[in-house]
Amino acid sequence: MEKPVYILGIESSCDDTSASVICNAKVLSNIVANQEIHSKYGGVVPELASRAHQQNIVPVVQQAIEQANITKEDLSAIAFTRGPGLMGSLLVGTSFAKSLALGLKVPLIDVNHMQAHILSHFIEDASSKMPPFPFICLTISGGHTQIVKVTNYFKMEVLGETIDDAVGEAFDKSAKILGLKYPGGPLIDKHAALGNPKAFAFTKPKVGDLDFSFSGLKTGVLYFIQKQVKLNPKFIEENLNDICASIQYTIVEILMDKLKNAVKQTGIKHIAIAGGVSANSEIRNRLQLAEKHFGWTTYIPKFEYTTDNAAMIAITGYLKFLNNDYSGVAVTAKARLKVTE
Repeated sequence: MEKPVYILGIESSCDDTSASVICNAKVLSNIVANQEIHSKYGGVVPELASRAHQQNIVPVVQQAIEQANITKEDLSAIAFTRGPGLMGSLLVGTSFAKSLALGLKVPLIDVNHMQAHILSHFIEDASSKMPPFPFICLTISGGHTQIVKVTNYFKMEVLGETIDDAVGEAFDKSAKILGLKYPGGPLIDKHAALGNPKAFAFTKPKVGDLDFSFSGLKTGVLYFIQKQVKLNPKFIEENLNDICASIQYTIVEILMDKLKNAVKQTGIKHIAIAGGVSANSEIRNRLQLAEKHFGWTTYIPKFEYTTDNAAMIAITGYLKFLNNDYSGVAVTAKARLKVTE
């Protein structure tokens, strides 16, 4: 019997400190420490985020190893997020991973955060089925909106992406305009479930077939709300559910239109979603309907593997480990990193 491969994954790209241990492709632990501090600032404060990572990283890693019921000496390799992300946050994870790998004399594996979101589909219990190659992945988060053609674990091609803001930003900024707390995306989702998605019409941007743009939509929401509040100061509280439902409907329509174009252009009908915004109930719902309407096969990961988490870093590390694709100690964190790098 082959010796099991234990990979420790460390994720610190933004404001969540996470550590995960996987044995082959099975998750044994996936610990996430959230940073509550940012909610009062209405967004992530980079300096505060990196300080919180410094406080969280040792207990989070220790907890992940304990929960996996192994010792650190059992680890086969250490995988960590190299980028993209906030530089200060990335440096904490990178430095820690390097020191630990050196101390344990095990390989160090750098992971591209965006590839990891996509490869989270290959965690053993991530969803009921794994996508076959090639497949299309819609990667949607606070910082990214991309349609990626995935030919194998490490051959990816960006077919289209946002030319300005990411979809998560559109949700959060719209929520802020409505006076909802940060992060606002989940709150819009919650209110939208109770509202009428056709109550108010917002215009869709005119950009390339596979590209996205959300800055115009954000401005449209802002002007619409300002105008209505002038006429009726209670407009937001009286119509909150309908406003949220209409904003969410417009955003999901934009995403679905682009996916339809991608399927038309590539002929690939295996469609996956990844990234924090893929936790949105309306996107999940519309993708499931697309299976019936368009004959697609869709792959929707479990909630815990959509937001930033270390299990996705660990599975990517495991796949690289099988390829003997290790990093040298000279590897550095990179705030900007394309999914193809």
